[in-house]
Amino acid sequence: MQRFVRVGLIQTMCTSDVQENFDHTVLQIRAAAARGAQIICTQELFKSHYFCQAENPDHFSLAEEVSETAATVMSLSKLAAELQVVLVASLFEKRALGLYHNTAVVLDADGSYLGKYRKMHIPDDPHYYEKYYFTPGDLGYRSFVTRYATIGVMICWDQWFPEAARLTAMSGAEIILIPTAIGHTATSEESGYDLAWEIVQRGHAVANACYVAAVNRTGFEPEPGGSHGIKFWGSSFVADPYGKVLSRAAKDDEDIIVCELDLSYLKSVREGYSFPFRDRRVDSYQQLTSLYTDT
Repeated sequence: MQRFVRVGLIQTMCTSDVQENFDHTVLQIRAAAARGAQIICTQELFKSHYFCQAENPDHFSLAEEVSETAATVMSLSKLAAELQVVLVASLFEKRALGLYHNTAVVLDADGSYLGKYRKMHIPDDPHYYEKYYFTPGDLGYRSFVTRYATIGVMICWDQWFPEAARLTAMSGAEIILIPTAIGHTATSEESGYDLAWEIVQRGHAVANACYVAAVNRTGFEPEPGGSHGIKFWGSSFVADPYGKVLSRAAKDDEDIIVCELDLSYLKSVREGYSFPFRDRRVDSYQQLTSLYTDT
């Protein structure tokens, strides 16, 4: 029996006004739902500029509670119930004073709170000083059974790690959604990094026989108090289990992807190719728990 689902990705430019960004994303979610999207995902930290370009304690004021009764979550929950869509929304979580996470909340199509995923891999590179703000996640890699599909979530830097994608797929994910904020800095323009970013995620789809949907922001955001910044390259996309890009967003402009996926297709792929699960030599992977294998 065929099972179809339509995934929507919301790619926007952000301003310095948190409420403006939130309201704009809500309008885009409504537009995606009007086009038939049933599972809709925002970009990483969609409510604000990408503040991690600089280490500034003032930015901790952007953090908020992420729970079933938190204000933003309740607002999005009502929206999900109204539109009958599954929502995956990326937020800056304040867990306790001095303890913060980069978190995605998952809401089902009736508005119910299914839980959250906390970003596991935290970068610390020029213009991406996330270790200053975020504690690594402690909820593990997991999937969420929604009305329309079983989905997994990873966040940005997680996308470079095959172990993260593997464990998310092993938890039952048919679709892995990846909210992202990535772009070129003055020193990385035209480096080919954007191509590598796409290829590695398409590889996750192949290696795990699942769909992968990555949603990025777009536009230039200046470094707070500095003379440089990040030009986010957009290009949000959806890839199928053979790595084929089914839909790709604009590079330099806001865009909404709505892409239909055949979930029943995963059955034939997984039965035809045994490498995602059956032929794994789990007895030989112990060294993966080591940081490095010295010769």
